[in-house]
Amino acid sequence: MKVVEGIARLDHDGYMVVTAGTFDGVHVGHKAILQQVCEQARVHNGKSVVITFWPHPKFILGDASTLKLLSTWKEKEELFRKSGIDFLVKIPFTKEFSELSGDAFIRQVLVDALGTKKLIIGYDHKFGKNREGSFEYLQENASQYGFEVEEIPRQDIDHIGISSTKVRKALMEGNIEHANEFLGYHYMLEGEVVKGDKIGTGLGFPTANLHIEESFKLIPADGIYAVTVDFKGKSFGGMLYIGNRPTLKASPKTIEVNIFNFDQSIYGERIRVNFVALLRKDQRFDSLETLKQQLIIDREQAISVLKQLK
Repeated sequence: MKVVEGIARLDHDGYMVVTAGTFDGVHVGHKAILQQVCEQARVHNGKSVVITFWPHPKFILGDASTLKLLSTWKEKEELFRKSGIDFLVKIPFTKEFSELSGDAFIRQVLVDALGTKKLIIGYDHKFGKNREGSFEYLQENASQYGFEVEEIPRQDIDHIGISSTKVRKALMEGNIEHANEFLGYHYMLEGEVVKGDKIGTGLGFPTANLHIEESFKLIPADGIYAVTVDFKGKSFGGMLYIGNRPTLKASPKTIEVNIFNFDQSIYGERIRVNFVALLRKDQRFDSLETLKQQLIIDREQAISVLKQLK
């Protein structure tokens, strides 16, 4: 897959099959569209193209203070790469770009830059300022633009029954199993390991404290999770905590993972955690000793859950 930054002519003159959208999370519903794009490109011996926008349009056009995204750009690019797409066109979304009319977007991006021969879109997708470039508009003007338009039927999308909103809701409720089912992969967080207060070490459960740089990245509900941890090409089992550590009182929220069978010092290193299952919601214990006994139970449960992945 080749990543193209901005509106630029692609180095290919064949049959270009194109789709467009924000694709937050690149979930199972998105993959149905991507699969259709790739299939049509194969049928016509052409190339598959995805247009997506970064930053998310809501960060530019509206109040995005509460908007949480399922994927960072790095994660999104990785997921597109796995889908088999030939070209990923990353268009910087700016206020100026948002003022493009539907006709201008179609001519400048789809026709002049990409040489689109077939456009595949979801049933409610619209282009340009005020979403004026509708499917009906595209159909009526397809001949002058020189490409075919195919709309994924509403019943097909609704049959899949998946949206980024549904995934976010599941994660915020701690329903990791449903979220992963919607996504088609394990939800992930990636960040730098930073120093903590070593309370976990004192309890016999040393943890790597994870700092997530992207403030817009959705953090799942507070609780204890069974996870896998990716570090330098290797995967480890673990259990991860998200919360304010109520047993310690007045503690800032932390994301920390106890990595099983692992004893390296990794401060300053980057790791990725992949959520497998919620073991329990966060709770307050009467003492650190009681908390330690519960962590022993949590670890055994996490090990049992992770064995089922093999």
